[in-house]
Amino acid sequence: MSASYTVSATRHSEVAPIEVSSGDVQRHRLSRAGDRQLNYALHVMAMAQIKRATPGRDYYQRKRASGKTHKEAMRCLKRRLADIVYRTMIHDTETSLQPTP
Repeated sequence: MSASYTVSATRHSEVAPIEVSSGDVQRHRLSRAGDRQLNYALHVMAMAQIKRATPGRDYYQRKRASGKTHKEAMRCLKRRLADIVYRTMIHDTETSLQPTP
């Protein structure tokens, strides 16, 4: 799996940040050009991760402790979840294409 495919997948799911910096202020926002249903599914997954004692919650809390806002930490968590979903889909595709004994 190459990095370009994961970047493309995160852009498609609208969780890839777009830089909107001005002067000394550096900000990022989410792309609005992508699959809204996939973005919604990632949002629901992220909220479920935050509400329960999961590795996702730990990741979110680490991001918040490092100084990120709620939106920034959510963006990071959704990006991480998108990467996990993408890797799972690729793995499932590769294993389903293998001949059975």
